[in-house]
Amino acid sequence: MTGSEKSPEMIKVLDDITQKMFGRTRTGSQEKNLCVMCGGPADAFKDALSKKEYGISGMCQKCQDEIW
Repeated sequence: MTGSEKSPEMIKVLDDITQKMFGRTRTGSQEKNLCVMCGGPADAFKDALSKKEYGISGMCQKCQDEIW
């Protein structure tokens, strides 16, 4: 699953931030269906809204639950 539609400039900013914070990019994580925060699988979500959030933030269900 890839992220929500963003400009190339915004994608670069988000990738730079997540690389510095978590050691991996949002784009790269989403291309592999992994969580940008924990690096674990991001393939099971409790509802459509959580799956949509993954497209925005790159966080798996567990990390979403911890953050939100």
